[in-house]
Amino acid sequence: MDTKKLPVIPPDRADDLHHLEIAAEADLVLFMAGNQFMVMPEIISAFKNRHPEIKKIFYETLPPGLELKQILARGALWQNKPFSVYPDVYSSVHQKAMQILAQQGHIRPGDEHLYLHNRLTLMVPRGNPAKITSVSDLARDDVRISQPDPENEDIAHHIVDMYRQAGGNALVKRIMEEKRAEGTTIFTLVHHRETPLRIEKKTVDVGPVWVTEAMQARVTRLAFEVIEPGDRLDQRGKINYFICRLKDALHPQNAQKFIDFMLSPAARNIYKRFGFVPHLPSTGAA
Repeated sequence: MDTKKLPVIPPDRADDLHHLEIAAEADLVLFMAGNQFMVMPEIISAFKNRHPEIKKIFYETLPPGLELKQILARGALWQNKPFSVYPDVYSSVHQKAMQILAQQGHIRPGDEHLYLHNRLTLMVPRGNPAKITSVSDLARDDVRISQPDPENEDIAHHIVDMYRQAGGNALVKRIMEEKRAEGTTIFTLVHHRETPLRIEKKTVDVGPVWVTEAMQARVTRLAFEVIEPGDRLDQRGKINYFICRLKDALHPQNAQKFIDFMLSPAARNIYKRFGFVPHLPSTGAA
């Protein structure tokens, strides 16, 4: 294995590699879009209650773009060592990831399932010291932004769409290029871990996040407020979560059981409690 071609998992991200000690002998391996991290313990518990025969589950909650790179490279580097776990199931917040997997033979075309929706909000430190009132304010020279990196984080594509709707390509260029060169747009590697920390330490003035992540931050008593972009800009109805089973899954039957569970009313109810918007099938229920 040419380790130079492997994507790198940030060395301090053990909290997004769940049950690492049984990864090599797991009955089921899941690469779950990282913004679901707060839901996964309950999802795993409910799934195990339904399928007690599936005892050992390893799952990641890294950004789906990074997980996609792991799949395509069939491995990664973590703490300077090769990490070659291949998933049975993968989920993403960008259908393009599913298309790439199909093009490169990892899944069958059209084999993904839409199961969830979300929307964006802006997280600011308590008191909103930068006095941000709208998405357009992020263009200001004095506003420091914690910005997900489009290279790895699917949320970034939806955020860029929000910027484009708010101020056209000029706003996108201002935030993603000019302010990055100036040092006031600061990219993240794992935004759902880094942005709340930056907000808490007041090293940034604002961070676009999923509304579900803001809800989770309230549970942890983080000192912050949210500025709502508004119905026109928060991408509601446009943010779709997809899940698929990999063709080369080592545990195909267990993978299918998990997919079936994720499409079930039981899973939808869990997600709803955490602020997600479950996708309702047009006919019947899974």
